[in-house]
Amino acid sequence: MKLVSGDLDIGILVLDIASEYGKVRAWVVEGCGVMTVAVVLLRWQWMLYFVRNMVESISHSTRDEFTGNQRPFLQTHPWKYERGRNVLMWYGPQALLVITESEYAKEVLNDKEKSYPKTDTNGFLKKLLGDGLATSKGEKWAKQRKLANHAFYAESLKNMVPAMIESVEMMLERWKHHEGKEIEVFEEFKVLTSEVISRTAFGSSYLEGKGIFEMLTKMVTIFSRNFFKIRLPGLSLFWKSSDDKESDKLEQGIRDSVIGIIRKREKVLTEQGNFGTDLLGLLMEAYNDPDDTNRITLEDVVDECKTFYIAGHETTTNLLSWATLLLAIDTEWQDKLRKEVFELFGEQKPNAEGIARMKRMTMVINETLRLYPSVINFLRKVERESILGRFVLPANITVTIPTLSLHLDPHIWGEDAHLFNPERFSGGVAKATNNNPAVYLPFGLGPRNCVGMNFAINEAKIALSMILQRYAFTLSPTYIHSPTMRLTVCPEHGIQVMLHPL
Repeated sequence: MKLVSGDLDIGILVLDIASEYGKVRAWVVEGCGVMTVAVVLLRWQWMLYFVRNMVESISHSTRDEFTGNQRPFLQTHPWKYERGRNVLMWYGPQALLVITESEYAKEVLNDKEKSYPKTDTNGFLKKLLGDGLATSKGEKWAKQRKLANHAFYAESLKNMVPAMIESVEMMLERWKHHEGKEIEVFEEFKVLTSEVISRTAFGSSYLEGKGIFEMLTKMVTIFSRNFFKIRLPGLSLFWKSSDDKESDKLEQGIRDSVIGIIRKREKVLTEQGNFGTDLLGLLMEAYNDPDDTNRITLEDVVDECKTFYIAGHETTTNLLSWATLLLAIDTEWQDKLRKEVFELFGEQKPNAEGIARMKRMTMVINETLRLYPSVINFLRKVERESILGRFVLPANITVTIPTLSLHLDPHIWGEDAHLFNPERFSGGVAKATNNNPAVYLPFGLGPRNCVGMNFAINEAKIALSMILQRYAFTLSPTYIHSPTMRLTVCPEHGIQVMLHPL
């Protein structure tokens, strides 16, 4: 079987972050000898020649020799309605196969044949996340996943509810100063979710972890502004940019701070005889396991802490922010949710039993995640020559699955796919997707789906319920709609709403 010209055409519909493309043109060949540059360029040309010959029969768009053709990938105009559902693109010398057919996405993400592992992590993302659960592979990933599953199982999540409620109460206490006025909720939710992950996973407070969050935020900013820059391999060994130097300092600072939290937890062992049952406690227990096959290193503990500090507040911050925006616009649905909240809880605090029974709230959360998924694509490496449907894929190319292209496909969701309509989830996710899990990917699919999915949803339900018990809110005229891609999809200028006490 061979790839046939015309079988693979352009197809993509993603976030409007085309302005980021200008950064690609800002890349600079980092200073070093002319001979080194020549060697690297020759290597690039050889790689391009090899990959082009392997995939020359795939239809693809015109590309720049070095930067590739990322610009159209980042625009909102629907390529797939112009030329088809799949596309070959280029990121420097790297070939990227973008697939928007759900059956192919399902096969890649489930990866039953172990042909599509995670892509390698390097550069600023490596400094940010290390080799934690989100980036590791193989046996190491399996060991980390087992620990994380234990930290976020059902009974554990139930025990986290009081800490979540207490954190929301602290936020709402601050909101009293904004009653009848405008409030910017994106920053508010950042503090809230940081507080929640600090309390529930690491047994500390937001204030104790504040320095870590500030450093992580700076690291995310560096990652974002360098994401579209193409760097010649190995040249950073000879010369470091200001971002390289700053990220090195931040990486060390984050590591030192996390180790400080670890050392504090070690004292708990002396006082209580165990490390605790939260995520950090489980990591510390594995770090001290006498069995070599179960033991993890100190660096593993640090990387897992960084990963969950980031993942634990990025995803829920965005979910809460976009849900608030949509409910501020659609006040009819806001009223429906408020009615459900009072029917279940009255003026009392939310509880685990009631949270599980929230049908309308679940519908709104599902629809919010469909329109504004935190992750806009999933990347996988083709480990070896593989057959994917009607295609034969050469080894070492990257497969990209754009979440929004699936989430906004009118053939799947109807002609109103771009509109906020929670009713589409009235019968649950399975019915809404016609039992095709690959068309709805807010938390991924397969063995590497998001382990903190239920954690994020529970936190969002609690926060929205407690807000709706106290306030109505409408969109502020100062709001500017500008979703942007940093590490996740977030509102570039925040989300401003008018806060009206009930």
